[in-house]
Amino acid sequence: MRIIVTRPPREAQDWVQALRQAGHEAVALPLIAIGPPPDPAAVQRVWRHLGDYQGVMFVSANAVAGFFAARPADAAGFAAAAGCPRAWATGPGTHKALLVAGVPPQRVDAPPADAPQFDSEALWQIVGRAIGPGSRVLIVRGADAADGASSQGAGRDWFARQVTQAGGAVDLVASYQRQLPQLDAAQLQLARNAAGDGAVWLFSSSEAVHNLRACLPQQDWRAARAIATHARIAEAARQAGFAVVRESRPALADIRASIESMQ
Repeated sequence: MRIIVTRPPREAQDWVQALRQAGHEAVALPLIAIGPPPDPAAVQRVWRHLGDYQGVMFVSANAVAGFFAARPADAAGFAAAAGCPRAWATGPGTHKALLVAGVPPQRVDAPPADAPQFDSEALWQIVGRAIGPGSRVLIVRGADAADGASSQGAGRDWFARQVTQAGGAVDLVASYQRQLPQLDAAQLQLARNAAGDGAVWLFSSSEAVHNLRACLPQQDWRAARAIATHARIAEAARQAGFAVVRESRPALADIRASIESMQ
C-alpha cells in the first residue's frame, strides 16, 4: 500500500522520508506549488517595524520560510527587534521552521505536542489570554496566485477575528504564494492510478484536494482512500468523492496508526 504525500515540495520530501523510515511505501505528489511573496516590499516593511507587534503569528512553515527569506539586510533580527515580539506557531512543523530560522525557543508559543489538533483554535488557547485593547498582532500567511495575490494574503480569518474581538489590532502580510502545480505526465499517471489501486492519499490542506480535482477534472475518486489531518480537509475529500476518508492528528505516530487501520 502506497502513501501519496500531497504537501508542498519541501514538506512532502520530509514526510516521505519519515514514512519510509517507519516502514511505509511513500511517494511525493506535491499538490501546492510555492512561489515568492506577491509584494516583497510589504514583507520588508513589516520586518522594519517588527518591534511594533506583541506577537507574530505564522500559519505554516512556508509562511516562516518566505518571511525570513524576504528579510532586508538592514532589518534587525527577530530576537533583537525593539520589544522582541513573540513568535506564534500553529503546529510542530511551523514551530520547527521558526527554530531553524533562528528564533530563540523561549520566544516561540505553540500548542503542545500532545494537543488534540494543531490549528488557529489550538494556538488561541495558548496566547489568547495575553491579547487585549492595545495589542497589535501580525499574521504572516500565504496568498492565492489565482485570485490576484494580495499583499495581505488569503486564508481563514478566525484568528484575526479573535484578536479584534478582544480589542486588539491585526496586520496581515503574505510571505509566499500558493499556486496550482504543473504536474508532468508521470505525476498525472501516478494520480490516476492512485484513484483506485489501493493507495492512501495524505492530505494536509483543503487546497491540495481542490488542486487535485483541478488537475484531473474528469477523474472518478469513488474508489480512492484518504487520510486528512483536519475535519475541514476531510470534508473537502468527501466532497471530491473519496470513498474512505479517515481523520488524523498531523503527527507521524497518529498518521501511522491511521494508515495501519486502513490495511
